[in-house]
Amino acid sequence: MRILLTGRTGQVGSALELSLAPLGKVIAFDRQGLDLLSIGDTIAKARPDIIVNAAAYTAVDRAEREPDMALALNARAVEKLAREAKSLDALLVHFSTDYVFDGEKPTPYVETDAVSPLNVYGQSKLEGERAIASSGCRYFIFRTSWIYGPAGRNFLHAIIAAAKTQPRLRVVDDQRGAPTSSEAIAGAVAHVLSRADTAKTAGGLYHLSAGGATTWHGFASAILQSTGLKTPLVAVRSDEYPVAAKRPKNSLLDNSKFGTAFGLSLPDWRQGLAAVLAAIH
Repeated sequence: MRILLTGRTGQVGSALELSLAPLGKVIAFDRQGLDLLSIGDTIAKARPDIIVNAAAYTAVDRAEREPDMALALNARAVEKLAREAKSLDALLVHFSTDYVFDGEKPTPYVETDAVSPLNVYGQSKLEGERAIASSGCRYFIFRTSWIYGPAGRNFLHAIIAAAKTQPRLRVVDDQRGAPTSSEAIAGAVAHVLSRADTAKTAGGLYHLSAGGATTWHGFASAILQSTGLKTPLVAVRSDEYPVAAKRPKNSLLDNSKFGTAFGLSLPDWRQGLAAVLAAIH
């Protein structure tokens, strides 16, 4: 099996490069080695059986100032990937986000719930989803949430760094979600792709996030407690911590469809955090 992986140096991409290796030959690219907007020749030369797209524009607040760039990478480039997958009859695996929802639903979102992004990033990811679905290629789209991991810039590393230099930390406590580790995502995707029937059968849209629920303040508190850092933590409302892009208040995803289809559920977010911290230290 030949697997082409984009975004190899990102949080999910770096974990995927390791988890996918036992499944076949992984041809992995980072942003410097592969221009997503002119990717056709590279894919045609590699002739992969599976294309795993872990590359994306993920700077949520900056996207409000750079909407064209966000749309180029998260929608137009994805449309090209889907077109190439279709022409090669390759399976496309792509990652989307809880930010396609507006967060007004009081319970976890299922795949069929109405979408209504609050920010440019969410809209660009939604357009990428739609491009894949309309392309006619075989695909899996995995919506996930609050991603962090040992590698890359993320909330975990930001909190640890800030706690070592700041007298106190102010973190919002009115946005709910499930912090999801890149390792857990990569392991689940490898599990799906290792199934003998995966390449020949269905695909579709699935939610894939950790179990349990917390807030950003709760996540920060767990990080500090687990690392022994004593920096005071102050809970604030979203309107007391202004940022360029509005975030959904509820980012919880219902993962039952994934669990039923593949016999696997990601562990509770606290277990994921413990595993990531063990990997770091």
